[in-house]
Amino acid sequence: MTIKKNFFSFSFILAGLILVFTSSCKKDDTSTTPVGPAAITVWDNDSNLYHGVTIGTQVWMVENLKTRKYRNGDGIQNITDNTAWSNLTAGAYCNYSNDLSNGKTYGRLYNWYAVTDSRKLCPAGWHIATDNDWKKLIEYLGGIAIAGGKLKEKGTTHWHAPNGGATNASGFTALPSGVRTKDGDFYGLGDICEHWTTSEDIALGAIHYGMGFFNENATTNFSDKKCGYLIRCVKD
Repeated sequence: MTIKKNFFSFSFILAGLILVFTSSCKKDDTSTTPVGPAAITVWDNDSNLYHGVTIGTQVWMVENLKTRKYRNGDGIQNITDNTAWSNLTAGAYCNYSNDLSNGKTYGRLYNWYAVTDSRKLCPAGWHIATDNDWKKLIEYLGGIAIAGGKLKEKGTTHWHAPNGGATNASGFTALPSGVRTKDGDFYGLGDICEHWTTSEDIALGAIHYGMGFFNENATTNFSDKKCGYLIRCVKD
């Protein structure tokens, strides 16, 4: 009786060990399987590298556009003089305060004529965000009252305090680049960012979306096409 009892006990323990071993092997096998999509990267023809982030059903660039060339290789004019900027009716870019380091950190500021130039600004396979692209993004992130916080970079490395509601939950990493007015003046570095869309209103100018340091809102407005704002590209 004792031998039989010990045999059954040993069999039960052995079966348990086999189950644990096979379960452990199965877990080890699946742990090497890649999780999530491969990193999305793209270069422009001005040797700038961009990364993509999936937000809902869209893929947005994480960085603001920095190119000094159109897609076909033609150069975009860099206008530093205020009077020349205010008289433009053709595509142009600048760095905030005409400081190259600002362009590298925050992205370059473009007028709307560059946005709609037929030579295109975004790399092949990407396009400048439309009004509908931004509406879809903001709706996915919960609406204009809170979407800005989910879009802005966290902390005060670049944004001024309090950088209200900033979580960057989307991975969009919006930066406070400031803007250039239609008269050529710069303001708002650390405080605001504005992003052009390809959409326009004949009476009011072109549509743009932005955020500020003081709250978590995402705002939309119209501005003169001569203004200098950021550009974000979306994957086709």
